[in-house]
Parts: sequence; C-alpha cells; structure tokens
Amino acid sequence: MTYDIAVVGAGIVGLAVARELRHRHPGRSVVVLDREATVGAHQTGHNSGVIHSGVYYRPGSLKARLCVEGAARMYDYCEQHDIPYQRCGKLIVALDDREVAGLDELEERGRANGVPGLRRVDAAGIRELEPACRGRAALHCPSTGIVDFARVCRAIEAELRADGVAFRLGSRVDRLTAGPSGTVLATETDRLTARFVVTCAGLWSDRVAVASGASPDPRIVPFRGAYLTLNPTPRPVVNTLVYPVPDPALPFLGVHVTRTIGGGVTLGPTALLAGARDAYRLSRVRPRDLADIATWPGVWRMARTHWRAGVSEALMAASTRRFVRAAARYVPAVAAIGVTGARSAGVRAQAVGRDGSLVDDFVISATPGAVHVRNAPSPAATSSLALAAELVHRIESNAEWPWPA
Repeated sequence: MTYDIAVVGAGIVGLAVARELRHRHPGRSVVVLDREATVGAHQTGHNSGVIHSGVYYRPGSLKARLCVEGAARMYDYCEQHDIPYQRCGKLIVALDDREVAGLDELEERGRANGVPGLRRVDAAGIRELEPACRGRAALHCPSTGIVDFARVCRAIEAELRADGVAFRLGSRVDRLTAGPSGTVLATETDRLTARFVVTCAGLWSDRVAVASGASPDPRIVPFRGAYLTLNPTPRPVVNTLVYPVPDPALPFLGVHVTRTIGGGVTLGPTALLAGARDAYRLSRVRPRDLADIATWPGVWRMARTHWRAGVSEALMAASTRRFVRAAARYVPAVAAIGVTGARSAGVRAQAVGRDGSLVDDFVISATPGAVHVRNAPSPAATSSLALAAELVHRIESNAEWPWPA
C-alpha cells in the first residue's frame, strides 16, 4: 500500500499532526498507524487531564510558546466539538520562604510566557479561593482547566475518518527505510510506503527514530506516575487545582490535588523509575525496557545527581500514608477525607540525555524522508494542536518535503 503521508502514533500529538496535515494538504492521502487497537491508549489516556496554563516553562522554549497557544486552541476545539471541560483555574502554593522564592521565579516565567490572568495572592487570598488550603503565598492561574484528553482523541479520530484519513490500528511500526519511491514502514505483519513520514510514537519514540537512522541520544526512560482517588464528599474539597512549588531541578510537578472532569478528586502523581514502558501495574517489568534503562549512561548519571528524589519517590510509592501526607501539607483536609482503594497510573516518556540531563523541552529530529517527535511529555496534550502546527511548518521546510506549502 502506498500513501502520500504516514503518521506513526495515534496519541493526541500524532492525531493533531494528521489533522493539521490534512487541513493544509487536503489532496494528499494520509494514514495513521498505531501499535494499539484504540487511539490515545498510552500517555494521552493515562494523564491527569489538566489543560496547563504555561507558567512552568523556560521562556523561549517550545513548551513555553506552544503551551499558552495550545491551551487556547484546546478550549476552542472543545467548544466546537461539544467536549465537556472546566476552566477551573489552579493555585501553586508556597509554604515557606524557600518556596516563596521558587514562586517568584514561576511568576516571572509565567508573565514572560504571556499566561493570561496570572496573579499573586497572599495567605488570605489563598483562603478566599480555596478555604481548605493553607500556604504563605500562591500563584493563581485562572486559565488552567480539566478535560478528558482521550475523548478529545476520539473526536479527532472521528473527524479524520470522516475526512478520508486511513487508520491502521494494531500495527506496530518497527522501522523506517528510505527508498527511491518513498519511505517503507515495516510493521509486524506487512509493509507500506509513504512519500513522507512523521513519527509521534511517545513511549517508543526513540526506538522508532533510532531504527530509522536517528541518533540514540536522547533515550526515553519511563517514569511511572501513580494517582490516588479521594473518598467522595458532598462537595469537592478543592474549587481549583492545587499544586506545590516544584523542584526546579526536575521536570515533574510534585503531588497535587486535582479535580477530574468526572467529578472526582485525585492526589498525584508520583514519578518513579519504571521497569516497563507500559508499567501501568507496578509489578510489570519488560526485559528489553529494563535493559534499555540499565545500559544507558545517562540513567546512571541522572541517578547520581537526583538519587535523593528517587529515594523519596520510592518511599511514597510504597506508603499510601506518606503519599497522602505530601498533599496534606497544603490541603490538610485530604488527610481526614482519606482515599479509596482505587489507584490509577500513567507512564511518562521522559527523554534522558547521555549526559544525564532530563530533557525539559519538546525535541524534534529528522532522518531521510521522515521527521520524529523525540520528546513530548507534559504539556504535550495541552499543546498538541499548537505543536502540530509548529511541526507541520517545520516539515514543509524540510528539503525532502515533496509538496509546496
């Protein structure tokens, strides 16, 4: 089978890219391939469902620029397609002088990034917005919201199918090979050819890229994020989403108290190095995934730098009491409310450089006949529609792109 364009990966980024390509090049045949039988099966369907405001990211980075734009686009898309969402806002709470200094930096970043409506509040302001919350100071981000990103994926899938885009779900792409008539995509059962390929393979993005001739640096390292669900209460314990001030040395946001679009409240996530790229159960270990972790020099360099954080995450994963206590530092009521027996988890595809750095921006690379999204963790879901526009712009500038923009 021959197509003009193939997109590998049917998470929210891959689907958004296919949608952008279809809109810009309506006469071209497009196929979307994914290893799973449904769209949004991994990171997209296992996250906290937060539409981020853009406050955390280094000014000038892709994350900073595309998160603010992406959030606006995501709200518009939900409006147009009748997808439920809530623009409930978020508080980032500082408990002491050290955290207030971190809050100052976040406020500076947020204003540089153009986060709409961002404002500083004191302890009284925190109580006014969140009676159950305690802190010295906080940033209020009213543009933050919640949505079911898996539902967004299904809406984009329906839109693409109605527009003639082909889907090959349950087709794992093992490698790409550039040839004279296009790029050959080898799956477990057959092959197809495309004149140009975009890979958005998430947890397996490095493998697809490296098998296609890209550099092995950076490598995807899976971090498992576990969530606890609070016992039901007549009214949610929080009105907004409540986050701590994160450790600036890490790309994780700490344990937060999050309302869900379904009406519940969760605590989490943790950030524990996982033994499999799909370790939705803590006990799941895959030998190849474990070998990838153990043989990558960057993992050992990262561990030497951040071992204290690693120990803390391991202890939290082992103790529900410790987990709840982390959230109760700034929302004390969660300790009395308690948690249900229900647990959920996602796995973050975190790129780690050979030098041990935790890559904290979106990473895009190219091989003959293809462009690869190599790192797209949070806020990729929020940014997906804007990231797709950025990616397609770069693709159209590629010397091997066969059609005019």
